[in-house]
Amino acid sequence: MVSAPVQVAPPVQAPAPVRRRLPRWVAPVAGVVAVVALYVAFRGKAVLPHDDDATVFHWLNDARDWVDANRNSSPIFLYVVNYLRLGVSEIYTLIQGALVALGWPGLIGLAAGLGWLAGGWRIALVSLAGFAGVGVLGFWEASVDTLALTLSAVVLSLLFGIPLGIWTGRSPRVRRIVTPVLDVMQIMPTFSYLSPIVLLLLIGPASATFATMIYAMPPAIRITSLAIQRVAGVTVEASESLGATGWQTLRKVRLPLALNTIMLGVNQTIAAALSMVPLVALIAAPGLGVDLLRALARVNVGAALIPGVAIVLLAIVLDRMTRATAQRRDGGGRARVVRWAGFAVLTAAGLVLTSVLAQEFPEQWHVQLVRPINDVVEWIETHWYTFTGFLNDFVAYGLLNPLQDVLTSAPWWLVTAAVLVFAWRVSGPVAGVIAAGCLAGVAALQLWQHGMETLTIVLVASVITIAAGLALGVLAARSRWFAAGLRPILDAAQTMPSFSYLLPAVALFGNGRFTAIMASFIYAVPVVARLVEDGLRAVPATVMEAARSAGSTDRQLLWKVQLPMARGSLLLAANQGIVMTLAMVVIGALVGAGALGYDVVAGIAQQEDYGKGLAAGVALVLLGVMLDRITQGANGRRSPHKKRNA
Repeated sequence: MVSAPVQVAPPVQAPAPVRRRLPRWVAPVAGVVAVVALYVAFRGKAVLPHDDDATVFHWLNDARDWVDANRNSSPIFLYVVNYLRLGVSEIYTLIQGALVALGWPGLIGLAAGLGWLAGGWRIALVSLAGFAGVGVLGFWEASVDTLALTLSAVVLSLLFGIPLGIWTGRSPRVRRIVTPVLDVMQIMPTFSYLSPIVLLLLIGPASATFATMIYAMPPAIRITSLAIQRVAGVTVEASESLGATGWQTLRKVRLPLALNTIMLGVNQTIAAALSMVPLVALIAAPGLGVDLLRALARVNVGAALIPGVAIVLLAIVLDRMTRATAQRRDGGGRARVVRWAGFAVLTAAGLVLTSVLAQEFPEQWHVQLVRPINDVVEWIETHWYTFTGFLNDFVAYGLLNPLQDVLTSAPWWLVTAAVLVFAWRVSGPVAGVIAAGCLAGVAALQLWQHGMETLTIVLVASVITIAAGLALGVLAARSRWFAAGLRPILDAAQTMPSFSYLLPAVALFGNGRFTAIMASFIYAVPVVARLVEDGLRAVPATVMEAARSAGSTDRQLLWKVQLPMARGSLLLAANQGIVMTLAMVVIGALVGAGALGYDVVAGIAQQEDYGKGLAAGVALVLLGVMLDRITQGANGRRSPHKKRNA
């Protein structure tokens, strides 16, 4: 009898060891501890103190001397740069001459007529009141010069920007090339390119127009490109299937369908040009910027606010005209006849009055507001001194000085390594390498100490701006009444030239870094608040209802639903707040903020400091690119919540 084979049970395998992951907070804490330990060990070593006699500054001064020596002999200047300068000057002269020839009644009538043509009697009334208000404020001639400079820059911006926008909209390859250039143009603080433009084109309307054009062109290119891309593909395919050529499809299909969006690009280009006009007064540009600079030198708040209000009035008129044109719907032949008839009547009435009335705006119609404004400012200075002094000292001694001491006493390689690791973790390896490279560039320009001082002001101002903008945006998103009351305040803060509210800050807080921070706060917080509000309002209503039905409170809705889902908008708000703060803090150099901003202004004003000013402008661009890459890259990274659930 054969016995059955004995079955041997398989060996019992020990369970695989469970790999326990460290908590997410361990790596950041370890990194912070390592940086602190290295700082304590190497504090005061490998620092790069500022040297006004640095070699790189002399190299740049030599380059300027070569340009000055060869301006009238080099073919580049004789046949390119000089003709460019003369051509731009001629455009400005023609536009300015035409506006002056109209006289104040003719120009007001033309503005009212264009308003009627764009959007009917309401826009015509806004245009008439806006231009008449400029005259009543007593700045008619300066406003005409500002308008001429703005229109010259806008014409050139649209002349080059719209075709380039169409090209980028149709070609992904061109878009990949142009987009980084536009990013740098928008990140670059406006002071940064004044020095090289003055070197090539000298001071005056030509260089001012060209600088304004550089600042105003990116919106025209971006929005035109977006408008072309948004044209439905089926519409284009239908046109091509009927035998239309590429040019015919562009002219008959793409451009008509994209026209309204392109007009919004024109609107943004005009707004950007107007915001730049006061700054180019530093390079002898005519217009309202001259009055602003003169008031800044005398610390006269009233004298600065009035030309600022004049610029706001011009901005409102041009904004309403272009918006109405973009939103206008063709009402048929009769509506067109009414529009053109209204335009003709209002323009003709203005021209007739020009031949009857005096060429200059009547002085007896001027309203004197400088003294009342200064009286109010004096009262605020007297009664708010305790509060403003405490706030100034708290920020200076509690935030600015400690942070600046750390950044300037730490080894440059430690700051660079810390930024590399932080940017890598937040925004990825590419952003980390770019950020570290930018800091290395600041060190190579021998402007490390001033760069860290500027970075200190930007970081503190950004924290204050983003915190306030977040609070205002949340309140506006949760209350339509609050949003309605906040909107005109934000509109005024965005439209008012930055120089105009720099002086009230000087009056309240005196010259110094905190004044620059307060001015940058007013300049940047509207954009942050609007982006936060839009992001929170964009959360789908179905998601909100589902959370409420699950028993979530209003606070839980905000922290658990709205803020996480609006992460992209919040990061974009942080990005824009930081970049705009950097741009405004540089202007704060005019009121004692110092650092790189002072170097740039000194380079424009004093010939021997040209090299330092040009290098400081490049350093500002590097800081802007670094901060932009870190915050923009964070928007493309997955949130920690998604990483845990992946």
